Parts: sequence; C-alpha cells; structure tokens
Amino acid sequence: MAFWSGETLEERLPTLVSPFDADSIDCAAYTLHVGHEYYVSPDGQQPSPLRHTVQQLDDAEAFAIPPGQFAFLLTEESVTVPPDAIAFISIRAKLKFNGLIDISGFHVDPGYQGKLLFSVLNAGPKPIHLRQNQPVFLMWYADLDKTTERRKNAIGLNRIESSIVNRISGEILSLQSLSQKINDLQRETSWRNKRTLFLFSAVVGLLVKEFWPVFIEFLADLF
Repeated sequence: MAFWSGETLEERLPTLVSPFDADSIDCAAYTLHVGHEYYVSPDGQQPSPLRHTVQQLDDAEAFAIPPGQFAFLLTEESVTVPPDAIAFISIRAKLKFNGLIDISGFHVDPGYQGKLLFSVLNAGPKPIHLRQNQPVFLMWYADLDKTTERRKNAIGLNRIESSIVNRISGEILSLQSLSQKINDLQRETSWRNKRTLFLFSAVVGLLVKEFWPVFIEFLADLF
C-alpha cells in the first residue's frame, strides 16, 4: 500500500473531489470543509425544541458544539474513492488540541461516492466554534494491491438522515452539564436558605417588638 503524494492528489482528485481546490492539498492530504448541514446533541441549555434537529447553515455561518456534546458534521465536498484505492480521514490537529474528537471511524471504503459525515465529540472544557466552509477535516488516499470487486455500491450521503440523528437526539448529560446542574442547585438552595433565614428573622423581630413591653412589665413585677 502506498499513500498518494501531493502531486498525485493534484493530478487525480479533480475527478474525485467536488468542488476541488488545489490549494486544499496539505502535503500528502486533502483538506475537507464544513458543509451546509450539521446537528448538535441537546445539552439542556437550549430551550427551543426547534434547535434539536438538523440545522442548515448559510455561507460562512457559525455554530458551536458545547462541552461534552456530540455533533454530526457533513462535508462541503463530495468525494469518490476508486475501486483500486482506499481513503483515510481525520480531524486537523489544531481542533484536536481543543478537544474535538472524531468518533466516526478512520477510513472510506473503495467505491464510495458522496459527502462524508463526521461524528465528533467535544471532549474539551469549552464550546468549540466552527463555521461553514471552515477547513476542519483531512483525507488521505492510498493504493490497494489491485482493483477490488468488494466495493461500496450503495448511493452515498448527500444530507444528514433523520435515522442517524435519532441515535443521539436525547439530552446527553456530560460532566460539564452535570456540574452546571449541581451549581444551579447549590445557588437555588442557598437562595432558599437565605430567604428562610430572612423570614425567620422578620417573624422574630415582630414577636420581640410586640411582646417586649409585656416582658419588661413581667420582669418589673418579679423584682
């Protein structure tokens, strides 16, 4: 197995990647970009149920993946893997360092034609902000020892299917979201304690004000 060089990518990818841009060749890899569809699992912080579905992005529109949440990202490019090759995929190191992890697999089968769907997890402590057409993914091609008949024949992806989204459509309680819930509960409990103490102090104050003269008179009678 030999990986395609940058020169081979420039020669062969114009018929295998659409849209193709020679400037997206990064050494021996080709850079893929975020497309116009994405999905992010709900974290309980977004009240609108309309946001808990596949979202459409305008050109250069931004979005965020909260800490601990999953996302499906569809590439802008459609790719073809010829029957004499196999492709490998990953996320750019800059985003990996921020905690974005690819959990969708690492290869594309011979014969595949369509857009690529990346399943990712934000394992970092902060939201990861992305933008449509941002260069996020890398793809390498490598030769097989011969043309294979064991290839993908099904039609590839052109959008994010609802059947895929249904697998992670419920709220996912990450460590960050659990920590936030605990902090919210502590603040609520603290406020309730303060309110109870205030009411108790107010009642005691009223009782003292009301019965203090009687108490003084009682002491005077004793002595």
